[in-house]
Amino acid sequence: MSRNPLLTGRTRLQPGDAVAALILVEADGYLMQLRDPRTDIWYPGHWGLFGGGVEPGEDARDALARELKEELELELEDAEFFARFDFDLAGLRLERYFRNYYLVPITRATKARLVLHEGAEMRVFSGEEILQESRVTPYDSFALFLHYARARLAAPG
Repeated sequence: MSRNPLLTGRTRLQPGDAVAALILVEADGYLMQLRDPRTDIWYPGHWGLFGGGVEPGEDARDALARELKEELELELEDAEFFARFDFDLAGLRLERYFRNYYLVPITRATKARLVLHEGAEMRVFSGEEILQESRVTPYDSFALFLHYARARLAAPG
């Protein structure tokens, strides 16, 4: 029986402000990262969006550019704000944190040049495929759903 690092980890996790990219590879789908099976990260062994923590005093979009450069050698050219989730962890005697999501369209040629520096794997999934995966970080899954089902969520009028 394999040990699930999400449940067996004892390392203290550090919540903080973060950014993530909904990387859209032309009409193919969303570029996802299979997170390493390490107990010192959030949702090890799950598929998630590329991105990471915002450093103190850093602008969120600048953090996204830095993270994509570090993780994929992707030079951020286009990023459109999509959504922000706020996590109020006062019940745990922690602060309030945010996770900003940006739409980052890339070409297939750009995807072919990417170099994975963090994570166990990267893969492009259609919206339907990734939303049926059993191991996706929950907050990223919700952002993916919001983008994939955006026509159903459009404001009336």
